[in-house]
Formats: sequence, structure tokens, C-alpha cells
Amino acid sequence: MSAWHSLRDWLNDRLEWDDLIEPLRKKAVPLHGLSYWYFLGGITLFLFVIQVLTGILLLLYYRPGANEAFESVQYIMTQVQFGWLIRSVHAWSANLMVFTAFAHMFSVLFLKAYRKPRELTCVSGVILLFLVMGFGFSGYLLPWNTLAFFATKVGTDIAGQVPVIGKPLMIFLRGGEEVTGATLTRFFGFHVAVLPGLATLLILLHVLLVQRLGISVPPKLEVEWNANPAMKREMKFFPNFMLRELMAWYVALGVLGALAAIFPWNLGVKADPFVPAPAGIKPEWYFLFMFQTLKMIPSKVWFIDGEVLGVLTFGVIGLVWLLLPFFESEDPSRTKRWITGLAIFALAYVAGMSVYGHLAK
Repeated sequence: MSAWHSLRDWLNDRLEWDDLIEPLRKKAVPLHGLSYWYFLGGITLFLFVIQVLTGILLLLYYRPGANEAFESVQYIMTQVQFGWLIRSVHAWSANLMVFTAFAHMFSVLFLKAYRKPRELTCVSGVILLFLVMGFGFSGYLLPWNTLAFFATKVGTDIAGQVPVIGKPLMIFLRGGEEVTGATLTRFFGFHVAVLPGLATLLILLHVLLVQRLGISVPPKLEVEWNANPAMKREMKFFPNFMLRELMAWYVALGVLGALAAIFPWNLGVKADPFVPAPAGIKPEWYFLFMFQTLKMIPSKVWFIDGEVLGVLTFGVIGLVWLLLPFFESEDPSRTKRWITGLAIFALAYVAGMSVYGHLAK
């Protein structure tokens, strides 16, 4: 008997291993012309794992203090062997994770994968997207460079525009009235403890829901398969789909490695709170559409402050997006087209405003 079979039998005797993996053997993935969209969720999870692993390595040298943060990152990039590559992989994987999370969310909308009984699966996924953006916002400040400092100042100023709770929220995020070393240590705590803990719990819930409820198929195809079960095509999740998922991870790793090696992430200049903000400062690309929208709103709209109106509007849009699954019809033959139209408009708006914000001076 081989060593692998001996180990498997040993685990099976103690953990009932066969019972644990039995659901994976029974699970099937629908096969149709858009099945490749199913890889996006797994790729996003893979990039999250990369984030955790590279983040742990960076933590060995990083020091979260206003007088030490920049120098510690500089030390990682110049003195630690392959430190520049680890930091570059961490930064690029963060951006790719945001991109794949957005792509996954829009694929769910276009494929109508949020319909009954998968409403909670979609809700947990949208909350995970919000957490991913929170990772980006909190992690951006940690190198304590000039762009990150003033972008954080602008971002927390915008949060301060929320009616009633805005001022306390801004002070909570900053750890005081201004962006200081206290803000840095607070964001560090969010980035390495609070957000990873919440994200891990939600990922487990999300994966459990996907496992329990299965993978959705487009409504039109679902109607056809229900009418003629012989047309139904599926692939076993393990090992067939899992091997294809691993290949998708391999491609993602290749893209990530190429970006990190060819375009190393720049450190910039150390933050100085006493110098004026650089001209044309902008947030990261995934916040750019909101930033540019707020810039274009007039200072007063009727009797409401323009920035307050913009913040409230984005808050309402986020809430509607979270509750969108509950607006859909339960009957797959009567899906509501306005939701698809809304998703197309949102995708075009986010892409268009991001490009415009990037080109604007």
C-alpha cells in the first residue's frame, strides 16, 4: 500500500474524510455558453489568499508608525531579498482582486444568478465586494507616502459629509480631527485584523451557500432544461471543474507575476502633513468614478449641499444594489429586464467616469 493510501486511510479513520468530501463528488457545474464566468469567483478567492500570504510576509518587517512606516517599506524594497517583489505582488493582487470582484458581481447580475433561492448568496457577495474596497482604502495609507496621505484625507473628508453620523464617522476613521499617525495605526488595525476577520467569515458563509444551493444557470436556459431535462448538461465539480479552476488560477498567477516583475509598485515620497496637497490628486481607480462624480456635482443643488447629496445618492445606490435580489421575480420565465438595464447602465457609468476621471486634470 502506498504512503498516500495509508495517509488517506489514517485520516478517514479519524476525520471520516470520505464523508467530508462526498458533497464535492456529488456537486455538478452547469455547462453552457457562459460557463466560463463561473471562474471569476474562484479567481477572486485565489487572489485573496495571495493577499493574505504576501501580507504576512510584509508584516515581518512593516512598522505601523508615522515615523517608521515609510522607512520600513523602503527597507523591504531595498534591503530584504525579493522584498520589492513581494510588495509589488501584494499591491497588484489587491488591484486585480478588486477588478475580478467587480467582474464577478456584474456577471452575477447579467446571468441572473441572484434569483430565488440564492438571494443570500448574492447579498453576502455584495458585502464582500464592499469589504474588498475597504481593504483597498485602508491599505493605501500604510506606506505613508504623500499620495496616500492626501487621498486618505480626501476620502475621510467625504465620509464626514454623511448627515448626522458624518462627523463622528470621520473622527472614528482618523482617530482624531486630522489624518495623523493615529490614523495610520487605526487603518493598520482595520487592514490586518478587522477586515480579514470579517472577510473570512463572509467567505465561509458565501462558499457554504454556493455549496448548499448549487450554481445558477441563466433563466432562459433554466426554462428550457425544465421543459426538456434531456438537454441538461453538467460537469462534475471534482475533479473536472476543479482542474479547470486550477488552470484559471495558474493563468491569474502568471498575469500577477508578470505585472509585479515588469511594473514594480512605486513607493513615492514620504508624507509630510505640513506641505500642500499635490495638484490633481486622485484616489485609487476603483474609487475614481465616485470621486469624479462628486467633483462634477454643483456646490448647491436646491437647498442641499452638493457633496452631501452625492454621498447620500451613492449610499442609496449601494443599499439598492444590496437588496436587488429581492426585487426579481421568482418565476424564471418572468425575469425583470429593468435590472439588466440597470446593470448595463452601472457598468457603462463606472467605466466611463473612471476613464474620464483618469484623463481629467
